[in-house]
Amino acid sequence: MTQTKNKKVIYWLLTGCALIFIMVVVGGITRLTHSGLSISNYKLISGTLPPVNDTEWTMAFELYKQYPEYQKINSDFSLEDFKDIYFWEWLHRVIGRFIGIVFLLPFLYFLLKKQLSKATVKKCLLLLFLGGFQGFLGWYMVKSGLVDNPDVSHYRLAMHLTTAFITFAYTLWVALDLWYPNKKQINKRFRNLIRFGLGILIVQIIWGAFVAGLDAGWVHNHWPLMNDGKLIHETVTVEQNSTWKNFVEGKSGVQFIHRYLAYIVVAIIGLIWYKTRKIALSLSQKNGVNILLGLVLLQFILGVFTLILQVPVWLGVLHQVVAFFLLAAMTFTLHRFSK
Repeated sequence: MTQTKNKKVIYWLLTGCALIFIMVVVGGITRLTHSGLSISNYKLISGTLPPVNDTEWTMAFELYKQYPEYQKINSDFSLEDFKDIYFWEWLHRVIGRFIGIVFLLPFLYFLLKKQLSKATVKKCLLLLFLGGFQGFLGWYMVKSGLVDNPDVSHYRLAMHLTTAFITFAYTLWVALDLWYPNKKQINKRFRNLIRFGLGILIVQIIWGAFVAGLDAGWVHNHWPLMNDGKLIHETVTVEQNSTWKNFVEGKSGVQFIHRYLAYIVVAIIGLIWYKTRKIALSLSQKNGVNILLGLVLLQFILGVFTLILQVPVWLGVLHQVVAFFLLAAMTFTLHRFSK
């Protein structure tokens, strides 16, 4: 039965989910347009406003010129080129600040009005921590691209993106706890199967971030095999006797893992859907499982075309958007089958 007395709190949490979703989409555009290193300094308050006149734009551009991305890659950039990449990184940071306000101020209001139970307060404090940690990881990620190599660490990118996905999923879970206070577990085995599927999906998201961070989507643009009828052909030099590094630092190895984890994710979700055919389900459980199956098939198809077409920005962003929806569906489904 749907809970109605906590509607304001539920809507607040769902608004947070929507804003995190928007932020991840803008972050994806920022990455795909190589805009993430356009703002090389971090100003929490004054950085909220972009340059507003020619003098400020010139100062921002001159600062950008002092760092490796301009010196090694974009030395031919004009001021207008710089403005294009600046916009996406600025928008990404502003949305992050806005999310912080949207989470903190209503939380304090609901806390003072005693509209939150002790359990919900604890969960919200964890959400606030995750939000702050996410902001720190964003700074930590950008910092890695301002030293010698004009590109951010793909490990730090993965931490930043994965934390955003986890924060979203946990925010949704807290909202669902209030929306559906009564949960009925079917059986532990089936619940654990969904948990396992969620775990594999998160691992897949991590390797998707590795693919993005290493620009690994621009190699092996064939399907179902990689190149020349071979499953894997390493194009990145790695340390001798460090074969495992191919799968976390090499473009070919990272893409290989991401490709074949996709098959595993589809198989697990297909198994979840198949097993529910023999179980009496509530409407919300049935909808959750059906949506989950539809989204994973759509995501698989999008992944194939993103690869074959060599990652056009719109398709790369759409692939990330559907990954978000897939995580939301998995979270919802697990919640509906949990005790």
